[in-house]
Amino acid sequence: MSAFCAVLVAAGQGTRFGMSKQFVSLAGKPVLRWSAEALLRAGAAPLLVVVAPGQEETCQTALQGLEGYRVVAGGPSRHDSVRSGLAALGADAPDLVLIHDAARPLLDAPVIEAVLGALEAAPAALPALPLTDTIKRAADGRVIETVPRDQLWRAQTPQGFHRHALMTALAAWSGDDPSDEVRVMEDAGHAVALVPGSARLLKLTHQEDLAMAEALVPRITLTGQGLDAHRWGPGESVWLCGVEIDHHQSLIGHSDADAGLHALTDAILGALGDGDIGDHFPPTDPRWKGAASDQFLVHALERLRARGGALVNVDVTLVCEQPRIKPHRAAMRQRLSELLGLDLARVSVKATTMEGMGFTGRGEGLFAQAIATITLPA
Repeated sequence: MSAFCAVLVAAGQGTRFGMSKQFVSLAGKPVLRWSAEALLRAGAAPLLVVVAPGQEETCQTALQGLEGYRVVAGGPSRHDSVRSGLAALGADAPDLVLIHDAARPLLDAPVIEAVLGALEAAPAALPALPLTDTIKRAADGRVIETVPRDQLWRAQTPQGFHRHALMTALAAWSGDDPSDEVRVMEDAGHAVALVPGSARLLKLTHQEDLAMAEALVPRITLTGQGLDAHRWGPGESVWLCGVEIDHHQSLIGHSDADAGLHALTDAILGALGDGDIGDHFPPTDPRWKGAASDQFLVHALERLRARGGALVNVDVTLVCEQPRIKPHRAAMRQRLSELLGLDLARVSVKATTMEGMGFTGRGEGLFAQAIATITLPA
């Protein structure tokens, strides 16, 4: 693939969206980062990220850990921002340049490759999708014409150009702000190649578009397992799955010894490959002495959501001779449902005994096992 540079336009104010959409989280990552990662993976060098003046630091935070990009301030219009990005590329940048809107986050390699491939024979190229709906022209709420659609296409980005040809065309442009740079090349008389776009490259314009983009993110399903056991000791109640049960003994532990929540916390962390409860809440740390274990579970859930993950279902099994779990099972499921923000039908709590065998059978302690299923962006 030919060497190329790229300008990622992210200076919009998101008027219709209601906020600066380029910094909103999509599946655990800022919208802006999705496109930056895709362009850098494809080999963009350099990558110029154009943001509104004053948003440079926010952009650096959104792209933390990435290399090979520079941030520049844009102008009052998209057209001005593109000019700023092109100017910042420098004379030594490759002649092939891609210009992409950060509001189209689900960019993938095949589209980039198709656009660059078309530039081998044309000074400009853009990905586009044919219109499939019947098109009507209307005025004052009434249809006045059915428009033939066989020559109509939905333009997307990234749009590709021979940089020097684009710069010359921009210098000669005298019209109002163009909707895209292809319009400028058309006006200069350049041929523009059309390549297949992608339905995943939807543009985030309104809030509901974000939910559509979330649904289009490829995801993988992972399962984690957690185990925990505590011995019985003096006390008047026991905490299990976030519910306090009156009992003539308590479970002994550094925190409240809620074995059900501990096992479930480890199950979520295990599915994430993110260590175990002891890594995040060491028993040697006095802060967690007698602590309520629901905060451990919420922490694991926050770690999951920070990576764009979602919890699918959980299943907890409590192994003990006492206390009887069945009378409290509904309350346990309800509490877990509240803590996890999960529908009750996706929360299972079961109990069994060892029929007198082993440490639980002898009444020495209680054992809990949990399984959690999650999804993560692929």
